Amino acid sequence: MAKKKINYSEAFAEAQAILLEIENNEIDIDTLAEKVKRAAELLKTCKAKLVKTESDLNQIFEDLTD
Repeated sequence: MAKKKINYSEAFAEAQAILLEIENNEIDIDTLAEKVKRAAELLKTCKAKLVKTESDLNQIFEDLTD
């Protein structure tokens, strides 16, 4: 089964939730590495979406000035 594409808002919200769990010591040591790995994947997704959006906006502005 293919993974569902997650949007920026969902990825950011999930990463925030994981961070909150870590800050509040709500994650046990057995799942900590798994949660940190998931948070890293989510942040990577967010970064990629931000870079893509910046690139798209730059292209739009460039097209306006041509």
